[in-house]
Amino acid sequence: MSLDNAESVPRPIEVGQEMVALRRFYRDSRWEGWIHEGGMGPGTPKMKGIGRATFTPIQDQRWWVGDFEQDQFLLDGTFVLKWQLHWVSGWAPTYGEYRASMADNYGNADVYRGYIDQDRLVFESLPAAPVRLRFTWDASKADVTIWRNEIARDDGSWFLVEEYPMLPL
Repeated sequence: MSLDNAESVPRPIEVGQEMVALRRFYRDSRWEGWIHEGGMGPGTPKMKGIGRATFTPIQDQRWWVGDFEQDQFLLDGTFVLKWQLHWVSGWAPTYGEYRASMADNYGNADVYRGYIDQDRLVFESLPAAPVRLRFTWDASKADVTIWRNEIARDDGSWFLVEEYPMLPL
């Protein structure tokens, strides 16, 4: 066996249509809306969320990175917190599906599996996740993307935490 055989070295994945398809969902955006009562856990109040997200392709457009920030306020305008999330997603040929990883300033770090269904991009937590989440980007309108964050209840049904029209920055 030759130690200088370059053809034996595994190569990075090719960028395919799966990655091109993600672009329409990942637009630099801003939003304003409401986090439902109980959306951040039992007993949590309804809050206003004002946020923004920026997206950047990395590794020769094999992955998309999204950086999210959202300021949250009580109904009287009292500032509660700033939420931050780092999101990396792309096509994972090994699994034949989209995959994403996230890390946020709460110390959460999880992996999600995703799919595109016409105008919707959906990512869900893996089945063994301690908290099951579902994120949906709806790009059916040219000028706005509707983003939803849902959490699975103990009975398996989904509870809407928040939903925002994401407008261009």
